[in-house]
Amino acid sequence: MIALDRPAPRPSWLALVRTHARQHQVVATGLALALFGVVVLLGQSITQVLAGNAAPGLRLALYGGAAGFATTALGALPALLMRSLPQRVEDSMLGLAAGMMLAASAFSLLLPGLEAGESLLGNRGAGAAVVVFGMALGVLLMLGLDEFTPHEHESTGPCGPGYEICGRVWLFVFAIALHNLPEGMAIGVSFSQGDMSVGLPLTTAIALQDIPEGLAVALALRSAGVMPGYSVLIAAASGVLEPVGALLGVGLAGGLAVAYPIGLGLAAGAMIFVVSHEVIPQTHRNGHQTSATLGLMAGFALMMVLDTTLG
Repeated sequence: MIALDRPAPRPSWLALVRTHARQHQVVATGLALALFGVVVLLGQSITQVLAGNAAPGLRLALYGGAAGFATTALGALPALLMRSLPQRVEDSMLGLAAGMMLAASAFSLLLPGLEAGESLLGNRGAGAAVVVFGMALGVLLMLGLDEFTPHEHESTGPCGPGYEICGRVWLFVFAIALHNLPEGMAIGVSFSQGDMSVGLPLTTAIALQDIPEGLAVALALRSAGVMPGYSVLIAAASGVLEPVGALLGVGLAGGLAVAYPIGLGLAAGAMIFVVSHEVIPQTHRNGHQTSATLGLMAGFALMMVLDTTLG
């Protein structure tokens, strides 16, 4: 009697993550510490909300995160009626969003962070060093998430441990999460001191750039074969991570005084990483670099005006 070879059982996602972690021990250790801090900070913020003694900055951060969620959902709605946009238009819209994110990082995060660091430490160099340290933490956080989260890039395909056992829709959802989390964190950090001059222009910029981003995500899901209603719901649901990130940002910057400039630097570093690592390459892969760059410049200028008038 001939014995038939049985196919080897497919490893679980946790097993794949453990294997990946052994191959990238330094990144895995840093990400584990960062995630532990995330859990602690989220728990602290949620406890304050449930207890009814939330600080003004926490309430403002929640409103700002909710605005980001609402505009993401609003931007996704046209996908109910359309399946795609001309590629040049889509690249220009994403370039506009990238420019607003870059300007928000500079004017609403890094500059207030430098001022706060200098005020706390009494030295410009030391204040700048604190903000740079925060930027490095933000980059390390995004590198860890990018390395260990299964997701899909339209240009390079799926990556991350366990992408083989995830459906394409879930890979898109995880990729969206990598975009929206630092935006929510930036909102939370900017409002952590209850300063409207810092939080309002940043939140306005993020909410505005979430409109084309929500539409791009919904259309990408439609092109992947997802039904129109589900595409809009998934794209809208991805915006939930913005109020979650806002809670995290408030907890991050609401402790020691020096945590505020560090938190501003972290949020800026995470957002700049996303723009350079994800958004700009995506807008340049289809041969519309000039349109995307003009969109980026327009977005940067618009955010500069918003920061001047609202800040």
